Amino acid sequence: MTPGSHRFKLVAATPADASAIAILRTVVALDLTRRYGKGHWSSAATERGVLNDLRTGSVLIARRRGRLIATLRLATKKPWAIDVSYFTPCVRPLYLTSMAVTPDLQGAGVGTHCLGLAQQVAREWPADMLRLDAYDGPAGAGAFYRKCGFRETGRAVYRGNPLVYFELPV
Repeated sequence: MTPGSHRFKLVAATPADASAIAILRTVVALDLTRRYGKGHWSSAATERGVLNDLRTGSVLIARRRGRLIATLRLATKKPWAIDVSYFTPCVRPLYLTSMAVTPDLQGAGVGTHCLGLAQQVAREWPADMLRLDAYDGPAGAGAFYRKCGFRETGRAVYRGNPLVYFELPV
């Protein structure tokens, strides 16, 4: 895929997709571990964890030619580790978690396109703010979210790693 040639949409995942989503998340974790060494990003995903994500939020997937290339999760309930005091007050926040893009397509615009589609989903939800946290080290996605227009709202340290809180009005 060349940058800008996005022929996919985000669709709701089903329990039948749980294994493939767990594999994608694990492949991404292994790739980060290979490139940056063992760290908080090194945990393998499980089908059970994905099934829980499906019960507690909306897991969205992107396929290209039948191949799972990306996933993310949107939920109205904040993740346990997020401190809402770092965010701008809003009525209907939506939390973005567990985003993963297959390593061979990272840097090709797939993640950016997924975030644009997630914004559309959030508007239809309806939500007024997309919120997330990201690690800001070499293996983190802080720079990616900044590039995609998310605004930094705070910083913390979690398990010795810099954590950045981001939000984007929708």
